[in-house]
Amino acid sequence: MRADPGEHERTHDVKNPLDHAALNAAVENVHRAGLPGLFAEVRDGGQVWRGAAGVADVTTGRPVTADMRHRVGSITKTFTAAAVLQQVESGRIGLDAPIGRYLPKPVPGARGDAITVRMLLNHTSGLAEYLPYAYPSLKAFPALADTGPESLDDHRFTRFDPAELIEMGVTAPAVGTPGGTPGVYSNTNYLLLVQLLEQVTGSTAERYITRNVIERAGLRDTELPTGPHIDGPHSQLYESWFGMVDPPRDYSVYDMSWVGPSASLISTVSDLNRFFGMLLAGEIVRPSSLAQMQRTVPVVSQEGRTIDYGLGLHPMESPGQDGIYWGHGGTVWGGGALAMTRADGRRQMSVAVNMQRWNRLDASGRPQPHPIDDALVALYRVAMYG
Repeated sequence: MRADPGEHERTHDVKNPLDHAALNAAVENVHRAGLPGLFAEVRDGGQVWRGAAGVADVTTGRPVTADMRHRVGSITKTFTAAAVLQQVESGRIGLDAPIGRYLPKPVPGARGDAITVRMLLNHTSGLAEYLPYAYPSLKAFPALADTGPESLDDHRFTRFDPAELIEMGVTAPAVGTPGGTPGVYSNTNYLLLVQLLEQVTGSTAERYITRNVIERAGLRDTELPTGPHIDGPHSQLYESWFGMVDPPRDYSVYDMSWVGPSASLISTVSDLNRFFGMLLAGEIVRPSSLAQMQRTVPVVSQEGRTIDYGLGLHPMESPGQDGIYWGHGGTVWGGGALAMTRADGRRQMSVAVNMQRWNRLDASGRPQPHPIDDALVALYRVAMYG
């Protein structure tokens, strides 16, 4: 277990100081449960703890450190949603306007009239996920036992056209009716929001989000990448694909056009905490827009669980504990992250892991429980509630 020199930083006394020893132990326990490496930052008022356990490279034994840059997956959606809400505030986008008003070509006819911007943001559009169509070996998803990891290698340096990905999702069989619940989580929704941003701003979405969200929040180590590499200190990213890749393979070098500004962000745990703290304080979008982001509907996640989901935000709470947390999780091939901030902004947690889909499948094709799962839940509990 290692901790950054700044882990004891404190600007004033707090009533619920962080339990450094418990956090150190919880991070170490996740590593011992089988995760190659992870790192995290937890904040409570002015007190900050940062820690890391395990290795960034299983071959060399290079250690992970808490300041590493990391692919944070669908946490990007919160950044994209904030950018869309800014344009709603300016009057250029109507939150409940039909997407066909802005993008008649990608979503034509009656569907374009029925699907609103809000439905894209909260995954109630009924549009299917395009990934099983872009990645042939994932075609059987969500029947995991009938999927395979071969396409992950095939597409390592593929430069996808977002319009073609959107077309795959729009022409695939619908997964629901527009506005119906539960919604179904789909990256197709957010690629359409990226096109919407570009339509109304006259800029690339990457440029707009960088200038108006990332730079507004003062994030120095966060970017939407243009190439397949992660610049600066970072971990390798090990994909297991439910035990079908053994040993897990490094996918840290990967062209992220398969998700674009719906899940390609590179950030740090410190930057994520800063961003979500400012968002929940009404400093990225207005408080009225934040209230819209926190209006939730039931949505079926890609893991098959029904969660409450707002506009690029979802809540998280623990039975018997006070305080609702807001944030987002994300995964890419080999990497994952979770960032959560308490509604009052006081307590924050960001955790990054360097392996994904470690659960092997049982005889019925369902992911089996793994000690990593329980160890992560224990870490989240200590991080959020002490």
